[in-house]
Amino acid sequence: MSMNRDNRAILIKKITIGLVVIIVLYTVVHAIFKSKPQPLPLPRVVAQTPVLTKVTDYVTQTGTMVAINSVNLVARVEGYLEAIEFTDGTFIPKDKELFIIEPQPYMEKVIEAESSVVAQKATYAYDKAEYERQKRMYKQNATSLNDVEKWAAKSQASKAEIDKAVANEAIAKINYSYTHVLAPFNGRIGRHLVDVGNLVGNGAATNLATIDQIDPIYVYFNLNELDLIKIRKAARTNAFVPAKITDIPVFVTMQNEDNGVHEGKLDFVNTGLNASTGTMEFRALLSNKDYALLPGLFVQVRIPVSKPTPQLTIPDTAVQYDQIGAYVLSVDNKSTVVLKRVALGALVQHDQRAILSGLSAQDKVIVSGLQNATPGGQVELVQNGTKSA
Repeated sequence: MSMNRDNRAILIKKITIGLVVIIVLYTVVHAIFKSKPQPLPLPRVVAQTPVLTKVTDYVTQTGTMVAINSVNLVARVEGYLEAIEFTDGTFIPKDKELFIIEPQPYMEKVIEAESSVVAQKATYAYDKAEYERQKRMYKQNATSLNDVEKWAAKSQASKAEIDKAVANEAIAKINYSYTHVLAPFNGRIGRHLVDVGNLVGNGAATNLATIDQIDPIYVYFNLNELDLIKIRKAARTNAFVPAKITDIPVFVTMQNEDNGVHEGKLDFVNTGLNASTGTMEFRALLSNKDYALLPGLFVQVRIPVSKPTPQLTIPDTAVQYDQIGAYVLSVDNKSTVVLKRVALGALVQHDQRAILSGLSAQDKVIVSGLQNATPGGQVELVQNGTKSA
């Protein structure tokens, strides 16, 4: 029995050793002949070389559109508002009748004043004729010098009364004209502020509406000290004289437009910098035939400070920023991403950025796939939408 147990133990031991050897051999063979993992594909990027473009340098600031004329229409005489002759918010021509303020009482005063003029002229004619008669009689010793002087005084007083009556007639006509409120210029009128039937002008001028002239239109903007120095330097370079201020072009752009859609001329420059803000106020005048520009709009204002010069340009979206400043990512001849610091110039055609320094015409600037590009990493370069050789 003891012999059988020993044999059985030896057999089990041999079987165990065999299984271990088989497992080890399987592991070694599997490790040797196992297929190697496929390498991950390189990130794909699109790159392009900078384009040489003629670029004009500008001073750029935010401006505010302001009506060239803005008038509050008021009731200058007392009376009940009888009629409103316009539609709120519409464009109206000069001299259009807008409001009518109870004209009848003032017309009666005009008639009264005219009658007074006629009466005074008749009195003067009589007094003058009598004065002439008294002078003739005095020469014939038929009247006294006292009577002659009396009628001379009456004649002069009558003439003075005519002047007074004529002045009262003019005042009456002016007051009557105030009962018809007219548009002082071509412009756009706001809403009426007083309804028909209300008493206006009672002791104070009642504001009836506001009218703005917006063709042409002003844009006001402020330039800081650095921008002001640039403009003054450009003016000296071009031998500019203050008398020709209106020769300086100004370009205005609304938020949904490309650069320089509306062109005007510089119209006014303040006398000095505002000490509290460090800026100087400027104003430009622009044509606004289509009324696209409205008072109160915030716009971008650009003033050229140089003549067009060739500069390298790239898509503005290719420019990245960090705490140091602006940079772009480019791809070298070994498909390695390289970070390049750049000095930025003007924005051209809304989406192209001029580069003053930091790039050459041969650099391949990454314009798409920037999220996959890391400085020092490898990329698969796609040029103009096709894989480069």
